[in-house]
Amino acid sequence: MARLAQTAGLTDIQREILSTVRDFVDKEIIPVATELEHRDEYPQAIVDGLKELGLFGLMIPEEYGGLGESLLTYALCVEEIARGWMSVSGIINTHFIVAYMLKQHGTQEQKEYFLPRMAAGEVRGAFSMSEPALGSDVSAITSKAVKDGDEYVLNGQKMWLTNGGTSTLVAVLVKSDEGHPEGTAPHKSMTTFLVEKEPGFGEVRPGLTIPGKIDKMGYKGVDTTELIMDGLRIPANRVLGGTTGRGFYQMMDGVEVGRVNVAARGCGVAQRAFELGVSYAQQRHTFGKQIAQHQAIQFKLAEMATKVEAAHAMMVNAARKKDSGERNDLEAGMAKYLASEYCKEVVEDAFRIHGGYGFSKEYEIERLYREAPMLLIGEGTAEIQKMIIGRRLLEEYRLQG
Repeated sequence: MARLAQTAGLTDIQREILSTVRDFVDKEIIPVATELEHRDEYPQAIVDGLKELGLFGLMIPEEYGGLGESLLTYALCVEEIARGWMSVSGIINTHFIVAYMLKQHGTQEQKEYFLPRMAAGEVRGAFSMSEPALGSDVSAITSKAVKDGDEYVLNGQKMWLTNGGTSTLVAVLVKSDEGHPEGTAPHKSMTTFLVEKEPGFGEVRPGLTIPGKIDKMGYKGVDTTELIMDGLRIPANRVLGGTTGRGFYQMMDGVEVGRVNVAARGCGVAQRAFELGVSYAQQRHTFGKQIAQHQAIQFKLAEMATKVEAAHAMMVNAARKKDSGERNDLEAGMAKYLASEYCKEVVEDAFRIHGGYGFSKEYEIERLYREAPMLLIGEGTAEIQKMIIGRRLLEEYRLQG
C-alpha cells in the first residue's frame, strides 16, 4: 500500500474492498489507461470487471441486491479508481448519483423497479441538470414539462451528460409549472424525471435524441453528450418521488454526494501524479546525481505530498459527515474546492519534474495534465464552491443583535 493518504478507523470489510479495488486498478486499469485514452475508446473490459466486483451496487442497500456500503467506502473506491484513470471513476459516479437519488427520494415502486438492476449494472445511470446557455446557474433552466393526461411532455436541450450514450436511465431536471403559480421561485417549480432509453446515439426513444460524443481535451473514453427532448412523453409514475416541484432539492442532494466524489477523484489523480513524480525523480540524473537529490526537487515533492495528505483528509471528513446523517454541504464544498485545486498543482509539479518528457504522449503525466482541469469545473466550478462555502460560513457565524 502507498504510504500517503491512509484512512484511520476502517473496518476489515472496508479494507478488504479497497485492497481488491486497488489490485484491480494496478492490474487492469493503469497498464491500458493511456492507450485507451489516446484513442478515446470506451473501456468496456474495465467496466465489465467493475460489474463483477459489485461496484455498481456499492451503496445500494442489500435489500435491492447492492452491498449497502457507506459514502466513505464509495469515495475511497473512487479515489483508487481515479488514481488509475479518472474517466472510469466518472462512469460509475454518475450511475451512483442516480442510484443515491432513487434510494433517498424515489417511490417504493421506483426503488423496486430500478435499484436491483442498477446494483447489477444492467441499468446504467446518468443525470442531467446543465443546459447550453447556463452552466452552473441551475435556477435558469428552460427545459419544460407540460402535463398531458397521465403523461408529461418534455421539451428542451440539456448539456454535459456524462454517460449520455451508454446509460439506459437518465435523471433529467426540468421546469414544471403544474401546481406552481406564476411568480413561484424557480427552484420550487422544478421536477426530476426518470427517463429510460436505449444505449447509443441518435434517436434513442421517440422524442429523445443523443446527438453524439462531445470531443474533449481530456476526460476521454467516457462519453459526454448533449440531450435533446422534442415532444418526449414520460408517464406520471416516472416523476422522481411521485411529486412535482421537488426536483431542485433532489438534484442538490445528489450533487452534494457527487462533490465528495469529485474531491475523491482529485485525491486519486493527485496521488498518481505524486507517484509518477517521485519515481521519475529517482530515475533521472543531472549534474552527477538523481534529480531527487537536488533540494529544488525535494521541495516540490514535499509540497506535493502535503497537498495529497490534506486533500485526502478533507474528503474523508466530508464523506464521514454525510454518513452520520448531518448536513455536509460546507465540508463537501471545501473538499471539492481544495482537492481539485491541489490536484491541478500536484499534477503540474509532477509535469515539471518530468521536464521535456512530460510533454511527450509516451509518459502518463501528459494524460493527467489534460484530465486535472475537468475537476475545476465538474459538479460546480471552484467559484461556485466558494459561494457555497461563503454563504454557509455566514450562516454559522452570523452576528447576533
